[in-house]
Amino acid sequence: MKSLFNKWNSINLVNRIIIGIVLGAILALTIPEQVSGITILGSLFIAALKAVAPILVFVLVINAIASHVGGKATNMKMIIALYLAGTFLAGFVAVVVSYIFPTTLTLKTAAQDVTPPSGIFEVFETLLFNITTNPVTAIMNANYLGILAWAIVLGIALKASNDTTKSVISNISDAVTKVVQWVISLAPFGIMGIIFEAISTTGLSALSEYGRLIIILVGTMFFVALVVNPLMVFIVARRNPYPLVFMSMKESGITAFFTRSSAANIPVNMALAEKLKLDKDTYAVSIPLGATINMAGAAVTISVLTMATAHTLGIEVDFITAVILMVLSAVSAAGASGVAGGSLLLIPLACSLFGISDDVAMQVVAIGFIIGVIQDSCETALNSSSDVVFTAAAEYAKERKAE
Repeated sequence: MKSLFNKWNSINLVNRIIIGIVLGAILALTIPEQVSGITILGSLFIAALKAVAPILVFVLVINAIASHVGGKATNMKMIIALYLAGTFLAGFVAVVVSYIFPTTLTLKTAAQDVTPPSGIFEVFETLLFNITTNPVTAIMNANYLGILAWAIVLGIALKASNDTTKSVISNISDAVTKVVQWVISLAPFGIMGIIFEAISTTGLSALSEYGRLIIILVGTMFFVALVVNPLMVFIVARRNPYPLVFMSMKESGITAFFTRSSAANIPVNMALAEKLKLDKDTYAVSIPLGATINMAGAAVTISVLTMATAHTLGIEVDFITAVILMVLSAVSAAGASGVAGGSLLLIPLACSLFGISDDVAMQVVAIGFIIGVIQDSCETALNSSSDVVFTAAAEYAKERKAE
């Protein structure tokens, strides 16, 4: 048994995940009723990632700041600039694509039991209250803005502590990191359960009516991932960006696609950043921050669905209004993590720019939930993998300047 266990662990994690995907699909198509219990594997895996991620972020950020050596530069300014530029450019691409391939929707029923934010002020208000929340509550509710704020404050306060205290914090950080590695090693079984549940219960038949919309959304996200992001990396780092982009898509994007949670993918991104030998002082802060504000996929979703609604209602969108939509999408997307329901519930806010009523906008939100099995998966994969891409790009740029 031990030799079998060791042989399994010797296989590359991505290959093990692919095996899990294939097994999950085969079981769902052949004997779904007999093995229906394996769906719990997916639920447990996502729950474990979500459980360990807040503690991981809290401890790593405190350790990174408390142990930071004075005079040692980090790349946070460039990383934040890349996050914001990437989100805005994604919204820009989405609007251009919507002009080239105008799409209309079949509006039927409205989404039930969801309340979108009433304005951009409400988004900012939510973000500010998330930052100032109680630290225990922030960890319990996986409020990453609150976790980051408290971790940064405590890290700064602990910079003046003695070496023994810093050593204890470092040891705790290493221990939590080890626990995360154990959880990530279970990814093949968790994703097998997720795939089984998706195919055996949901299926893809409900998506056929919205095939064109899905193609435009997914195509735009792939364009951002494979053209826009690499171009940004090349501009700042002056090196071939595709080895980094493909590795991030493979090792971060695949897991994020199936978990559909940027928060749950934070441990995966941390492990990938360590594998890439990036500066821990930087990625310990940039990765959880990226899960909060780096929302290129959300900007694409908001822009495409809002433009599709305008086309459906015969509303002409001039270029100036489209630019405003790009900015609004970028700002709103950065605040999506502070709004229950994520990017879909920010669509009514964007639709209000064109005078579209909430009743109509909420029908678009309902369509978003229908195609969410594809849209949300691709959106999360783009958002999460970009966190590693931009963090690494900033470090490569720093190395280039030092040469």
